[in-house]
Amino acid sequence: MNLGELESVARSLVAPGRGILAADESAPTIEKRFKAIALPSTEENRRAYRELLFTTPGVSEFISGVILYDETIRQRSSDGTPFTNVLERQGIVPGIKVDEGRSRCSGSPGEDHRGSRRSAGRLPEYRALGAASRSGVR
Repeated sequence: MNLGELESVARSLVAPGRGILAADESAPTIEKRFKAIALPSTEENRRAYRELLFTTPGVSEFISGVILYDETIRQRSSDGTPFTNVLERQGIVPGIKVDEGRSRCSGSPGEDHRGSRRSAGRLPEYRALGAASRSGVR
């Protein structure tokens, strides 16, 4: 991504009256949400839930960007369209959570860090899948 693209994405994300939707729940986190409504946490149910979020009529009036989870960025809507494309068509910037959650720091009892050591190696793949691309963003 060049500097012009980066600036364009940043401006899109901070558009007045719009915000960022954190849809980056891990499988264990979304399972807790689904248990509360007695819904099995299957990949299909998680996909359908996310599709509902991303295709709600008028969502782009309020959402400028969506933080996706690794599973989500690879998913498609019921008509086969990648979720990144579903979002982009509405002028919503698809992003990605790249850390891998908390893990213990060796040599520092009681401390942990966000698992970002291998994040940079995954960025080209996420970009190819549509993360933080600019096409279609208003």
